Amino acid sequence: MAGIGDDCAILRIPAGHEALVTTDLSLEGIHFRREWHSPEVVGHRCLTRGLSDIAAMGGEPIAAFLSLALPRNLPQGWVDQFLKGLLKLAETFHVTLAGGDTAESRAGILADIVVVGSVPRGQAIRRSGARPGDRIYVTGRLGGSAATLKLLLSGRKLRPADFQGHFHPLPRVEAGRILRKKRIASAMIDISDGLSTDLAHICEESGVGAEVLAEAIPLASIGKPACAVDLNFALHGGEDYELLFTAPRSKRVPSRIAGVPITQIGQIRRGKHISILDPMAVRSELRPQGWEHFRLRQ
Repeated sequence: MAGIGDDCAILRIPAGHEALVTTDLSLEGIHFRREWHSPEVVGHRCLTRGLSDIAAMGGEPIAAFLSLALPRNLPQGWVDQFLKGLLKLAETFHVTLAGGDTAESRAGILADIVVVGSVPRGQAIRRSGARPGDRIYVTGRLGGSAATLKLLLSGRKLRPADFQGHFHPLPRVEAGRILRKKRIASAMIDISDGLSTDLAHICEESGVGAEVLAEAIPLASIGKPACAVDLNFALHGGEDYELLFTAPRSKRVPSRIAGVPITQIGQIRRGKHISILDPMAVRSELRPQGWEHFRLRQ
């Protein structure tokens, strides 16, 4: 690969593979605040967003492209620490920063990350492969990032080391690769907008419904001493960057993949209704209430 130095980067996709390309924006005041998030954290989270999309299709990340729009009075030290956080995560996943652009912003910081990956031809795990009878699984634990955000909004001063799920989330690239390589997952998505919303995306693309067991959902623990988050954060909170996937009954799904716990939380059903069963087996509709840009807020 030929990266920074010419007008374009030259990427070599392995023979027999297809390219995966994703892009994500990180906007000051929407995805981060400088009074809450250090520049290193902002850089880490910026790249996580793109890597998680690659993971959700079972791909291997190759290169990243970063465009920054920055206020004129932003200290150079902020930019240096932002890049430090981004490049540290890039090194972990053997991703090259291959190019990008910079511009002046008159309305806060904007970071646009493009990540390019690859997947063997015809093997990308899509959202459209779920079938009735498939079981529903998640990696890791859910709700930690949204619960942390609520504490920040309340004015709490937090120590990032005690809230790693929010400040330093890890994209599940290796877990996604194994799910693809072993042909376990029939459909997959990353949980960036909230379990309820992202499950609805799978159901819509696959033309199916789903039933989720509330007591099966693995809840994140945050703080010190650690406390489990409320179920609503796990259902509707975003930015967990875990993987939500379905698998046929015939597939054996390990309890851990790449060191990450795997939990069955429900089953795909016929029709298009998505429901949730509480611990008393009372069924109710599970409406998508996670993050959606431009949705009318009540």
